[in-house]
Amino acid sequence: MTKAIYSREYAVYVALLKTCRIEAGLTQAQCTEALGRPQSFMSDVERGSRRLDLAQLRELLSVLGTDLIRFVARYEAALAGLSQGDIHQP
Repeated sequence: MTKAIYSREYAVYVALLKTCRIEAGLTQAQCTEALGRPQSFMSDVERGSRRLDLAQLRELLSVLGTDLIRFVARYEAALAGLSQGDIHQP
């Protein structure tokens, strides 16, 4: 079983977070300033080396002008766009 941080699903998740930040017109520094965190926090998240719990994800998405429902819908749509062979099955 592949570690979750190395799965295609996790790569899609991290890429979508970065896309949301860019669509919100925020730099990493602006985003983390709004969260009260150091700039390295967002960099680590976008590199996939920092995992977020649900509460942190919700707070980040709020800063990015979206919410969990919309984010998960976009995430699922992105996964659906992958071929079945590329998706990690538990």
